[in-house]
Amino acid sequence: MKARPDGDAPPSKDRRAGCLKPGPAPGWAAPALGSVLARVAVTRAEVGDRFPLYADPGTGAWRKTARGSWTGGFWAGLLWLRARHTGDPSDREAARACTARLADWAGADTSTRGLILWYGTVFADDGERIRYQGARACRDSFDPELGLVPWGSAFGGPRLMARVDGVPGMVPLLATVDVEAARSHLRRHLDLRLGSQPSSWSWLHTETTGWTACADPPPGWSRGPAWLLLALAEGACLPDGDSYAALADTLTPASPVPLADTAHPGGPLDTSAAAVTALALLRLGRRDRAVGVLEVLVDRHLTADGRLLDGCYDLPAGTAVRHELIWGDFFLAYALAELTGQVAGGTG
Repeated sequence: MKARPDGDAPPSKDRRAGCLKPGPAPGWAAPALGSVLARVAVTRAEVGDRFPLYADPGTGAWRKTARGSWTGGFWAGLLWLRARHTGDPSDREAARACTARLADWAGADTSTRGLILWYGTVFADDGERIRYQGARACRDSFDPELGLVPWGSAFGGPRLMARVDGVPGMVPLLATVDVEAARSHLRRHLDLRLGSQPSSWSWLHTETTGWTACADPPPGWSRGPAWLLLALAEGACLPDGDSYAALADTLTPASPVPLADTAHPGGPLDTSAAAVTALALLRLGRRDRAVGVLEVLVDRHLTADGRLLDGCYDLPAGTAVRHELIWGDFFLAYALAELTGQVAGGTG
């Protein structure tokens, strides 16, 4: 990755992976990025051709999956960030191989294909084919009456649902083939969120009742506002998308690192939500606030060997509540790379 020179020019638009080119970065940012990307090499040696999901905070050992589930694209994205950072052919080959393993997700019935296929290919040298196949399949899944790509049946449960974690990634992925579908997908989720009584991050649709708010994930879920904030940042990069940025303040938590669930004030934090928020804030031009979040993450939660701890995967289930999470690592690395000017945007 090659840093751009600093300058006084106003931020410029880049609709590929982000909207804003960064200014000068604080001195701690580049070393922190280096440590996270060094951790990628250690993880790669451990997981082989499987996908890391979450790691024990004490030992650093990873829980792995065969196909990557909804998080597989974040591992591919991390491998590409490392490959760009080192320029090492072996790193590039590992990234290519991982991205190729995401191809089967293109036809899967899930709106998390946005997270998998956009973030898994956005920095890839050769991800266009997989990304295009996924974008076409998602457009084919778009329901014009509902105004969105449904949550889907790939992970069980009712198909005709909407969840905010099915919005980020899906917005730019759809926009590569159908900008209006991308706008509609985002707008429908925003309307559902803004109109929810009680407050919710997911909704079920039936012919008799229309949209009904669901209790899972819980109203105080940390990643709910983070995912939707990232989707707003992606929407702001679409043509005539500036209006989305105006909603950002309503989704930005007061604390740099939020509680995993605001209903449990004595419970764990969620650094992964903070990392997602930091990248979104950078994209939305709220650089000072993003830097504040990243500084807390690096100073208090990033270990010397590049592990972002204190991420909470699933508090109600008690799963990995104070762990290193693969998407936490990815979004921290992505935000630091954007902050330091080491990525100018992905392909797309």
